[in-house]
Amino acid sequence: MNAPTDVQIINDAEGNPAFVVIPYAQYVAQKIEPDLIPHEVVSRIVDGSTPIRAWREHLNLTQDEVAKRMGISQPAFAQQETVAKPRKATREKIAVALGITANQLEL
Repeated sequence: MNAPTDVQIINDAEGNPAFVVIPYAQYVAQKIEPDLIPHEVVSRIVDGSTPIRAWREHLNLTQDEVAKRMGISQPAFAQQETVAKPRKATREKIAVALGITANQLEL
């Protein structure tokens, strides 16, 4: 599967990879310790959001941005975002698009 990616590799003068540019949301997500869930995400879930929506909003992403990362339409992602307990394969794809682990979506 060729998933769309926003990652850019910048080469040095000799053509060797020197830098990697990633979207800010992925950078922020990587700074989170694995499998920990920020207070803001938990608060959103307690207030009624699904884990997927809570994470998306915490990372300041739109449904369209996440959908594009997954290679699906915004309406298709919007439907997945409303599911309280999506299938494991779906959770894993969404987690990759959000830059988090699938475990962080299991609440």
